[in-house]
Amino acid sequence: MTETLSWGLIGTGGIAESFAADLVFTESGRPVAVGSRRTDSANRFADRFNIPNRHASYEALVADPDVDVVYVATPHPMHHANTLLALRAGKPALVEKAFTMNAAEAEELVATARAEGLFLMEAMWTRFLPHIAEIRRLLAEGALGEIVTVTADHGQWFAEDADFRLFAPELGGSALLDLGVYPVSFASMVLGKPDRIVAHIDPAFTGVDGQTSMLFGYGSGAHAVLTCTLSAKSPTRGAIVGMDARIEIDGDFYAPTSFDLISRTGELTRFETPHEGHGLWHEAEEVGRCLREGLLESPLMPLDETVEIMQTMDAVLAQAGAN
Repeated sequence: MTETLSWGLIGTGGIAESFAADLVFTESGRPVAVGSRRTDSANRFADRFNIPNRHASYEALVADPDVDVVYVATPHPMHHANTLLALRAGKPALVEKAFTMNAAEAEELVATARAEGLFLMEAMWTRFLPHIAEIRRLLAEGALGEIVTVTADHGQWFAEDADFRLFAPELGGSALLDLGVYPVSFASMVLGKPDRIVAHIDPAFTGVDGQTSMLFGYGSGAHAVLTCTLSAKSPTRGAIVGMDARIEIDGDFYAPTSFDLISRTGELTRFETPHEGHGLWHEAEEVGRCLREGLLESPLMPLDETVEIMQTMDAVLAQAGAN
């Protein structure tokens, strides 16, 4: 696949808007179709982003012959069904995080994509940002030495509204699935899947997990200390601490930002990474690169790791009743 990708978007919410707007920063793809459950919603979205094909159902969107690849931007509970629609229509897919509601759903999507020989990737946009690419390089070079600790937090304040998707159980409301997935994925990128998990969870007023603190242990002896909350704006910073040096990432660590490399003796090197747009276009570029090269998954966000992240979050949520 060498031509510009034609994207079909499932969903017309805020993240879909950011993705459509960011595609102007890449030459690898353009939005050609949008699908919604309501005609007026599809038309408003399409008019805003000059998208020619509008569909009043997700089934029509995935059947559109002009669509090369599908971006699934609906709430978490719909990811499984919407992605299966795309895959069964023969379309590769980029699926918003959290990838699914649980690991079992993730495993089925991965198995389906592999059986159909189709590309599939979790839209964990952080993985593809310039500052994370620099951090990966430093880790690969061993600049930090043996990793001892990873820390990250993601807290946002939301007014208590039972109908708002982060508080509504039927819409997948969850501090962990919406916000905590960023720290969990960050720790996974650095340390892999934890061997031991301790979590403390307090519910929001609707009963969904409203604040979660996690301690992960690894065979190497490293720890990850992670938090998320729906009740307050936290620093949203991340750090990777090694025996020889540490990395301190500015807030918001999961979005385009900068970071410091600080040696054991205190010598500081500043890394400023320029960026354009919101930053979602980097994941679109990765999809384009993988499809051009005939890859069925991204080495930067492998499918097995996506499943492991869902397994980790399942294990965290399973401890909710013990608190």
